[in-house]
Amino acid sequence: MCDSCGCSQPENSVTITRIGRAGSGAADHHHSHPSRVVEVREAVLGKNDGIAAHNREFFKERRIVALNLVSSPGSGKTTILEQTIRELQGEIPMAVIEGDQQTMLDAERIDATGVDVVQVNTGAGCHLDADMVHQALHRMEPAENSLLFIENVGNLVCPAMFDLGEAAKVVIISVTEGEDKPLKYPAMFDAASLCLINKIDLLPHVDFDVARCREYALRVNHRLEFFEISARTGEGMPAWLAWLRRQL
Repeated sequence: MCDSCGCSQPENSVTITRIGRAGSGAADHHHSHPSRVVEVREAVLGKNDGIAAHNREFFKERRIVALNLVSSPGSGKTTILEQTIRELQGEIPMAVIEGDQQTMLDAERIDATGVDVVQVNTGAGCHLDADMVHQALHRMEPAENSLLFIENVGNLVCPAMFDLGEAAKVVIISVTEGEDKPLKYPAMFDAASLCLINKIDLLPHVDFDVARCREYALRVNHRLEFFEISARTGEGMPAWLAWLRRQL
């Protein structure tokens, strides 16, 4: 885990790679060393917020809507992205920043859709931060009046603390998880603007109460919007796509 959010790790190595036709595939490495004491958290977050403000200004000048997609591992973020891109391609310019601890597997899946994608491998780090996004932006050319999807590392804890300069956090929960996730991870659901409840095609086969999940989430964040979707079957996806169109 990462030291910048209070978790302990021996060393954190970040690799940022532009994927596919638009880039050479060469990787840049950024090394950081663990903080000496946990008390540096406020300084780290303060520095992060400054870079996030810079990212936000960049997005504002170019009318780019950046969305930070956050969830536990296995919620279906990448599949949602693939289907979203295919539905909106030719209508809205899009780009993707992929965050994972290791591998370029998800970035290769997104590259197959034809959009510009940069992979950020965080090593032992458990989240993306504003500087990683800033570096990734230097390796891509997101169009004006476009959507930028930032797929964060699968984790419902640390990404809640780090502003990336995004317009909104979109938290994704699948019906194969516990419906009490909003109560267990309140900071993330409080920070989010929208909640996607994914894999609803599996509801007949799992013990998951959608209404209860929504109730728990609204206890944490009464402003939260919801869409119930299945990226696999397409059920509920039109409402999500309409929400994206409204952001532009």
